[in-house]
Amino acid sequence: MQKRTLGNSGLEVSAIGLGCMGMSYGPARNELEMISVIRSAVDLGVTFFDTAENYGPFTNEELVGKALSPIRDQVVIATKFGFHIDAHGKLAGMNSRPEHVREVVEASLKRLDIDVIDLLYQHRVDPDVPIEDVAGAVKDLIEEGKVRHFGLSEAGVRTIRRAHAVQPVTALQSEYSLWWREPEAEILPVLEELGIGFVPFSPLGKGFLTGTIDENTSFDSTDFRNTVPRFAPEARKANRALVERLGSIARRKGATLAQIALAWLLAQKPWIVPIPGTTQLHRLRENLAAEAVELTAGDFHDIESATSRITIQGARYSEFSQRMVDR
Repeated sequence: MQKRTLGNSGLEVSAIGLGCMGMSYGPARNELEMISVIRSAVDLGVTFFDTAENYGPFTNEELVGKALSPIRDQVVIATKFGFHIDAHGKLAGMNSRPEHVREVVEASLKRLDIDVIDLLYQHRVDPDVPIEDVAGAVKDLIEEGKVRHFGLSEAGVRTIRRAHAVQPVTALQSEYSLWWREPEAEILPVLEELGIGFVPFSPLGKGFLTGTIDENTSFDSTDFRNTVPRFAPEARKANRALVERLGSIARRKGATLAQIALAWLLAQKPWIVPIPGTTQLHRLRENLAAEAVELTAGDFHDIESATSRITIQGARYSEFSQRMVDR
C-alpha cells in the first residue's frame, strides 16, 4: 500500500487506515477474531490504527494493544482523550483539563502496552478548558517522550488556529464523505494553509455508502445508528437515491460503492487519510482495494452531478452529540 504524510508533520502512514471503534461498540465481538482482523490489516499494508479511551470504554485500547504491541515498530497508533468516564464506565461529560490529559495518557500507554503514543487527539473540544491549555499539556507530553504528535477531532477553524499556535497540530479527525461534505467550505482550506493532515472518520457514511442499508434494515439494539436521525427509516429511504446514483458509476468502473467512495476521498488531497472501520476481513480487503481505483475527470464530473442533485435527509448526529461539535 502507498504511504501518505499527514500535513507538514513528517508522520507517514498508509494511505488508508483502520478505525477500530466498531470492534468494541455495538454487538459483542470475539476478541481473537478482532485481533486477527487487525493483524491481517498489517499484513495487507495498513500502518495506521485508530482507537480511543472511551471506545468500550477502555476495552478497545486493550484490544488494539494486544494486536499491535508485538509488532509496535511496524505501525502508527492514534488514540484520544477528552471525556470524563465515571466509575461505572459511563461518559459523564467532557474533561480536557491538563492534569486529566496526563492521567489519560498514562492509562492509555498501559492499556496499549506501548511506550509512546504516535498521535494523540483531543476527542472533542472542551468549552470549559482553553484550547491553549490543552495544547500546552500535550506539548509537555511530547517533550517528555510520551506522545509524538498532537491532533484534534471535530474542531472548528478558530480552535485549530489557536491550538496550532501553541503546539503544531499534525492532524484533524472529522467526518467527511460523499454524504457529509461540510469540511470543504472552511476546514480543508485552513488545514492546507497550516500544513495539517486530515483523517476522515465515517468515510463510508457509517456504512450507508456501501449500499447494503435501506429503510428495511434492522440494526442491533446496541448499534449507535439507532440514535442518528440520518438513519431513521424515512431518511434511509430518501437517501437511497444517492446510493443508486453512485451505484451506476461503480458498476461502470467495475468497483464497489465503498471503493468509489474511498477512491473519491483519496483523490481530494494527498494529505487525506480515511480510516474506514470494519470487523470483517472481506470488507477490509474491499476497502483497501479502493486505493487501486483510478477516477477520471469524467468520473469526477459524474459523481458531482449525481451528488449535487441529492439533498441528504436527516442530521448526522443526535442533538446530544451535536452539542459536542466545535464550530
